[in-house]
Amino acid sequence: MSGAGTADFFYREAQRLGYVARSAFKLLQMQKQHKLIKPGASVLDLGCAPGAWLQVACQSLGPLKHGGSVVGIDLKKVKAPSLHCDARVQTVCADVMNLVKDRVRALSPQGKGFSVVLSDMCPAVSGITTKDAALSIELGMRALSLAVGQAVLPTLGDCHEELPEGPASEANDGGVLLPGGNLVIKLLESEDVQGFSQICKLQFKKASLLRPKATRSSSREIYLICQGYFYEVHCVLAILGLSSTRRIWYGLCSMVTSMHVLCACRHVYGFVGGWVRMVWWWSLFLAVQ
Repeated sequence: MSGAGTADFFYREAQRLGYVARSAFKLLQMQKQHKLIKPGASVLDLGCAPGAWLQVACQSLGPLKHGGSVVGIDLKKVKAPSLHCDARVQTVCADVMNLVKDRVRALSPQGKGFSVVLSDMCPAVSGITTKDAALSIELGMRALSLAVGQAVLPTLGDCHEELPEGPASEANDGGVLLPGGNLVIKLLESEDVQGFSQICKLQFKKASLLRPKATRSSSREIYLICQGYFYEVHCVLAILGLSSTRRIWYGLCSMVTSMHVLCACRHVYGFVGGWVRMVWWWSLFLAVQ
């Protein structure tokens, strides 16, 4: 629990229900409104201390028989709370800013990636508004980069030229979030939040901002909720960095699988929607030639 520790409603409710922090109610509200975590999902929780979101995420997976997993990462050593958590929850002590995506992906079921990425990371507040906001954006960018890959991340402006890139040896080959997955990022309110939101809207079916009811009145934190990751956007924008010959080769390879993609699109979006998605894909590809 942060702040002065005022025993308000959410603090008392957290104690009564066995949650380790009032922040549990923030994720509970998001889960109720957006159904981010489905039974059997694989969840990555960045900045998981003290463990309240681990509890809510595990609860949201449903009964143990449904499977699923929750992986929490934090600079501090965090033990999964005994209440509301089971064997599906594991924690790792590490610095998210220095983690290699392949190592994080390896923590997911079968090493395929996560269906939900949650970031409750927040910088140590200095009281200097602009500094705190900039550090918050930096952490948010790192979470986004880890989730969807750096190839799709433009800069937000001159004040953020040096964005977090993770380890120098990290391959720029996409993130750990599975296609169709959901992402939640905590930010501190500033003029850059809308720009950050626009970046995410290019890569997700839906992106919206939410200030949960459990947020303290004195806090400037706000949550960016992104739903339905478009993996195609990463693929197309990654092509931008390739030579012409390699673009053509990737295009030919894509043609071979186009019918399979079309069938999947039609299954998800319907007959018309599937064709629209395919036309959109090839329009983007041809535009970079």
